[in-house]
Amino acid sequence: MRYENIADIFSANEKIRERLMMVLDGTTDEERTARPAGEKWNIQQVVEHLSIVENGTMRICQKLLTGAKADGKQGDGSVSLNPTFGERSTQIAGMRVEAPDRVQPSGDQTIDESIEKLKEYREAIVAFRDDLESYDLSSHRFPHPFMGDLTAAEWLIVVGGHEARHTKQIERILSALRQ
Repeated sequence: MRYENIADIFSANEKIRERLMMVLDGTTDEERTARPAGEKWNIQQVVEHLSIVENGTMRICQKLLTGAKADGKQGDGSVSLNPTFGERSTQIAGMRVEAPDRVQPSGDQTIDESIEKLKEYREAIVAFRDDLESYDLSSHRFPHPFMGDLTAAEWLIVVGGHEARHTKQIERILSALRQ
């Protein structure tokens, strides 16, 4: 997808979230905790992982936004992506990636707790959307383990792509469980 501005990112991420919730709404408690052969996590753990990553992304974006605000350089809501961002996004889409320890699920969180946290963190991101659209975000970056140094806008794209990737994983798990 092509992102021209912050609004495009928010719109895409909302559609991704709607799909995740639709998939989760169709699961049973048994399906949420079962783990088919070949899968490292069950659905409950995948959703916990998503909530951990969303929280981290929210915090990173807040930090980057604080820096942009301190600079005082106004923005128009447009997004300018690093040329390597698209290349790396394509590369990672076809790779199996091991999540760093800091975003590994504990298994102690129920799926309902994880869903509530996902909603809470997304609401926090939405709460500072106006500022994301009002300040130039291009000068402040934070490193991603695979993608390199990313702006707040790029982090928001990554969190959406990450959620879409794991929604597909949940669908694969469900398909295996329902055979």
